[in-house]
Amino acid sequence: MDQESMHGPDNYKPLPVVLSEAKGVWVWDVDQNKYLDMMSAYSAVSHGHAHPELVKVFHNQSKTLALTSRAFYTNTLGPYLETITKMSGFEMALPMNSGAEAVETAIKAARRWAYRSKKIEPNKAEIIVANGNFHGRTTTIISFSSEPNSKDDFGPHTPGFVSVEFGSSQAVEEAINKNTAAVLFEPVQGEGGIIEPPDNWLPDVREICDKNNVLMILDEVQSGLGRTGKLFAYEHSNIRPDGLILGKALGGGFMPVSVFLSSEEVLQWMNPGSHGSTFGGNPLGSAIAKRSLELLEEEGLIENSRIMGEYFKNSLLELNSGIIKEIRGKGLWLGVEIDPKYIEGKALSKLLLSKGILCKETRETTIRFAPPLIIRREEIDWAVEIIGDTLKRIERKEK
Repeated sequence: MDQESMHGPDNYKPLPVVLSEAKGVWVWDVDQNKYLDMMSAYSAVSHGHAHPELVKVFHNQSKTLALTSRAFYTNTLGPYLETITKMSGFEMALPMNSGAEAVETAIKAARRWAYRSKKIEPNKAEIIVANGNFHGRTTTIISFSSEPNSKDDFGPHTPGFVSVEFGSSQAVEEAINKNTAAVLFEPVQGEGGIIEPPDNWLPDVREICDKNNVLMILDEVQSGLGRTGKLFAYEHSNIRPDGLILGKALGGGFMPVSVFLSSEEVLQWMNPGSHGSTFGGNPLGSAIAKRSLELLEEEGLIENSRIMGEYFKNSLLELNSGIIKEIRGKGLWLGVEIDPKYIEGKALSKLLLSKGILCKETRETTIRFAPPLIIRREEIDWAVEIIGDTLKRIERKEK
């Protein structure tokens, strides 16, 4: 901890624990204290730590061929692209590394489609986003953030974005004009505190986009790949977007792997030299991503997320704690809103850490719980008992 503070900027506020080992849903620190991981690296470790199948792929591929750049074909990228397009139902996939890179890819693809297919006047394209969004921290992405600390003194900010109220289809419709290329939304706002929109919002937005020839692009970097109890969160609304952004869990907890999925009509304009990445679609990342996708179905992780998520949510509700104001979310992705008159989110995260649970606050009063999708009932029971006991002690003002 001292070394990090001494040699790195203070741009994170980690909880005071030094982790050194992990397996499945469990993590150990340097003193061999054991913790239940209820964070999953913000959904990046959805398969659990060191999944044996993914370890095998990692070892085999890394000692065979790890990186070539996209200057050459490899024997892993094609099979990965075929797997992800078949599973998702999208025609094409453009591979990248981080979630933010995939968001940038979606923005570029939407703008080029707007100019070349929709014939919007050059340099006038607009993309509608939502207040309270979080899509990453690049200079373009922070330009349409609602969070002052994400954008203060990082200007000049990139133009071309219009922000509207999250969950309001009327606001979307009113913001559309002849220069609107796309809407870019999270189906559930993760960093915002697991904020769910009204049930009719995505279907309404889908209809509005169809009517106005506007691309509907969804960022499911956190919510996708089984996290909400379905392969993609938008499936709860029975709609289909024109573009989909995925990352985090795609790398199986081993590699930064992301992708922008869309139609041939949209991605046809991404010609040689227009966009790319030295590491995007690399052989190692492609092999791991392909196996990560297959394991979601082979091991029933999506269904387990639905069943265990429902059980976890109901178990927390049954605590009947006065500290819990609301529980939001679906599947194994819950936001527990706490009453700050009892305790702040950071303090509660530290208390649970001391009792063997890894979790983290967001927006100061929401505790996010997002364990690996392999979690079992007995592990949830163990966690709920500790959470319940901790909340009771807080109410009684005990330690």
